[in-house]
Amino acid sequence: MSRTYTEGARISPETRQKVLLAARSLDYRPNILARSLMTGRTNLIGLVSNNFDNPAFMEIFDLFTRRLQQQALRPLLANLSGGTRTDAALDMLLQYNVDGVIIASSTLPAEFVEACAAARLPVVHAFGRPANPATTSVVGADNIQGGVLAGEILLERGYRRIAFLGGPQTASSTADRLHGLRRSLASAALAPVAEVYGHSYSHEAGLTLMRQLLLSGGIDSVFCGDDILAMGARDACRAGGVSVPGDIGIIGFNDIAMAAWPAYDLTTIRQPIGEIIVAAVEMAIANIDTSGACETRMFECRSVIRGSLRPR
Repeated sequence: MSRTYTEGARISPETRQKVLLAARSLDYRPNILARSLMTGRTNLIGLVSNNFDNPAFMEIFDLFTRRLQQQALRPLLANLSGGTRTDAALDMLLQYNVDGVIIASSTLPAEFVEACAAARLPVVHAFGRPANPATTSVVGADNIQGGVLAGEILLERGYRRIAFLGGPQTASSTADRLHGLRRSLASAALAPVAEVYGHSYSHEAGLTLMRQLLLSGGIDSVFCGDDILAMGARDACRAGGVSVPGDIGIIGFNDIAMAAWPAYDLTTIRQPIGEIIVAAVEMAIANIDTSGACETRMFECRSVIRGSLRPR
């Protein structure tokens, strides 16, 4: 019986089929937890994040969980939103004896990544930033290149008084996208006329910060470091009677499904989320088999032009 359910075990196809038919008739299923005691593998992957107030991450978790299940792995979710202690999350991952960890956030403290590595958990940091020297595997978008691209698009359309509206200032994605924007504008002897940051990548933060920018005045466009922030910014303009793109241009980042909704019609910078997730799961599996060898993969961002910017 055990050979039938053990991958790679020596058993003839005819015998395997007979055992499976008998097991199905008896409503038998193998006990995965019991098997893990013998193999030392639970097939559990810790999936950790703290961005649950951002609809983009619901999309991301949907893709992650489906991809893990396709690989016969089961996600164990750790939600670190709302100030949940990272040490408690790490204790849970260790208690469940996960085979590896995928961290899906750019805002988690580096100490948590290092603590997972110190606990000998193979870690993949998805949507993270490469470290030098490399201490863990990282896969994500080239956020600096994406910020440069956003700046180039704004300059091509004649915008000169460009503001940056970002998420948490401590997030590496926020810092890198702003760095790219600054680099792009510097090529035209310009700099952002304002830089504001939200407590999270949320619609509320985008709405509040855009209202502040509109009250301050002196801007003709805004690069938002996230599509949800950009949607909040566009709603602030709508509520304030400010035309987009007639009065102010808005560009976002990510290209989530909602960005194409007619109410937003958002020009944005697309990071290849699906490719990042596939790579993260592949790296997690490889790290389990190679005792946590470090690897880095960064993907290029591309522009998606819609109606929130004036034409060239």
